[in-house]
Amino acid sequence: MDSNALYITRRNMVESQLRCCKVLEPSIIELLMDSPREKYLPEHVRSLAYMEGSVPLPQKQEMLTPLQEAQIIQALDLKGTEKVLEIGTGSGYLTALLALLADHVTSCEIHKDLVALATQNLVANGIDNAKVVHVNAMNEEELCASSIGQDFDVIVLGAAVERIPTHIQSLLAEKGQIIAFIGQDIVTLEHHTINGTTCTQKGIAETRLLPMEGIVKVREFVF
Repeated sequence: MDSNALYITRRNMVESQLRCCKVLEPSIIELLMDSPREKYLPEHVRSLAYMEGSVPLPQKQEMLTPLQEAQIIQALDLKGTEKVLEIGTGSGYLTALLALLADHVTSCEIHKDLVALATQNLVANGIDNAKVVHVNAMNEEELCASSIGQDFDVIVLGAAVERIPTHIQSLLAEKGQIIAFIGQDIVTLEHHTINGTTCTQKGIAETRLLPMEGIVKVREFVF
């Protein structure tokens, strides 16, 4: 597909998927128009880059939809100074968008081949302020052993969870933001702003999404 055709495809995506769902911030529209989503996909599915639904990735994973990515970016309203933690890298496209708007991004991915794919994509597209770590972030012991750091200004969970794990929330700075898809099957994209012991929560949209992998099951004693 030539550059002119790609521009038209991206513009159609903006008009038919984003604006109608109240993604209207000019800087976000410009970012998505300038960011080549297709370059973060395996060759055989690049033609699906700007479709409305999810795009399949290796390991039976899915790329978030353009609308979901845009809603996340719009809700966070990044200023360029933030340290971001992302859980679930996928192909690295949302990682790149976050990196273009923040100071640094650390992204956790459970699948080794997706770590390699995302890292390759980030390097190929000139993103030098993001790193992808091979770790199951849903396992507290494994995440702690990875030494990814703490005091993140923003945490993004890129797959569905029933609740935000305590060990993930503990990595947030004193005044920070968490955005996550909460629920089962039909989930709600929620934006949480934390300030000390106060949490302000806002539901953004309902959607369908695959569950987060690697969640440790808590054993229950039956008497």
